[in-house]
Amino acid sequence: MSGRQHRETEIARRIRAKGLAAGRTSAQIADEIHEACAAHFSTSRIKAHRLAYGIALADVIEQVRALFERDSKAMPGIGETLLSAYESGLKRPGPEYLHYLCTVYRVEPVSLGYDSPCICGHGHRMPGVLAAIESKERAQRPAERERELVIQPVETEPEDEENENILRRTLLNSLQADANLADLEGPVLGACEGIRRRMDETLVSASVSAAMLDQWEESTISFGRQYTTAAPLRLLCDVLLELSAVRTAMSRRQPIDLQERLCRMAAQLAGLAGMIMINLGDHRLARSFFRTGRTAADETGDRALRAWIAARESLVPLYFGDAREALTLAKKSRDMAGSTPCAAQAMAPVVEARALAMMSNGETKKEIVDQAKRALARARNAFAHMRPEDQEDVAFGYTEKQLYFYQGDVLTKLGQTIEAEVVLDQALEKYEDHILDQTLIRLDQAQCRLIDGDVQEAVSIATRALNMVSDEYLTDLIMRPAVQLERAILARDASAPGLDRFSAALRRSKQPEMKGGDG
Repeated sequence: MSGRQHRETEIARRIRAKGLAAGRTSAQIADEIHEACAAHFSTSRIKAHRLAYGIALADVIEQVRALFERDSKAMPGIGETLLSAYESGLKRPGPEYLHYLCTVYRVEPVSLGYDSPCICGHGHRMPGVLAAIESKERAQRPAERERELVIQPVETEPEDEENENILRRTLLNSLQADANLADLEGPVLGACEGIRRRMDETLVSASVSAAMLDQWEESTISFGRQYTTAAPLRLLCDVLLELSAVRTAMSRRQPIDLQERLCRMAAQLAGLAGMIMINLGDHRLARSFFRTGRTAADETGDRALRAWIAARESLVPLYFGDAREALTLAKKSRDMAGSTPCAAQAMAPVVEARALAMMSNGETKKEIVDQAKRALARARNAFAHMRPEDQEDVAFGYTEKQLYFYQGDVLTKLGQTIEAEVVLDQALEKYEDHILDQTLIRLDQAQCRLIDGDVQEAVSIATRALNMVSDEYLTDLIMRPAVQLERAILARDASAPGLDRFSAALRRSKQPEMKGGDG
């Protein structure tokens, strides 16, 4: 132990001894240690709580492991190095580790220096792992309890708190085991709609610190990166909890520059929620979230952001059966973007091309093929002029792999199978982490083989594609094209070899009822 650490520990030990003698709680002692040591030793709040208990890093690790074992979970990867990084501020604990650290210290996240609420949705001030150490605290006088320094998060209204608790419970369950898509029904849907509606109310009626805004903006960008890798339901809970926090801040009048940043985050988070709702197959809530995103984006005056929302919204009718509306929204997005280099300039023409291909109903009319290919050419040109950072952002930007994927999808629907297979192969090479798009690409490849008359190979490719997807990703976004492919195969050859295995993979678990077109 260095001399600096030794002095910090000695000061903490004296404060702890005096605090215990006076009958103070460990939370009170931790506050005193933080107040005395933060300026000289940069002692964090989470470290102050460990020092208040007079225990070592190894003791905390063992208690966390005991809690994991109690909950029948695999042993966690947390060790002294990682906990030390939390205490020094180099790293921030994820939702699950934060929950268990709060359980160990019997405090809320804010007491450990973290503003976000715990995913469990209930308090941690209860007898638990450290009950023996804390036995004296239960006998302290009421007057001493009143001296306890408690830092409370921004006060939330009952309706918001209930919605957030539903999402936190869902998120905690999804961390413990694979989430069932049926969990999206009932209370979870109500919580999603409640948070979205409250955001609408705030935007219509509407000082947070700049540091807090920076943190929220970083979280929003992080959620965008997770869009390609995280399970949809789990990510939805994270996004909506953040949206709820932003709404709470917006309910209080803010300086104009901060208000604009909040509106931007609200638009991005609402748009991201709409994108996830598309993946989960709920087009009604997807449209509602995009509408909320439009309201927020309008407050910023940012053409690129408004165009991005419109382009993303155009995917709802595209996926749920109204190609003409998708075409209209895509053109609206293109008009909003104007000459501003942005993601929507590349994305909107691709949606136009996909809508035109759908409207062709598989007939390779030269006029439609030419229009669609001209739209793809505009998309490639716009992509070349985008900023490099936007070309790498799969959620708020538009990437090269997305461009390849959707080009292949358009060419497949137009019956241009030779070109389509080349582009789809290139797209599949670039998609290493997004199982949803990988599966859609493989279904397009199967469709190409079917168009070319190789029914057996089409069935084989489609079966392998579905077998690579876990149940939590078998959303309506995947089921719809898979069912359409099955119908096309049946129409071509109902006795095709392997068709029974494809049908079994398609129906291997109970799926939500297939929804009709956008209504």
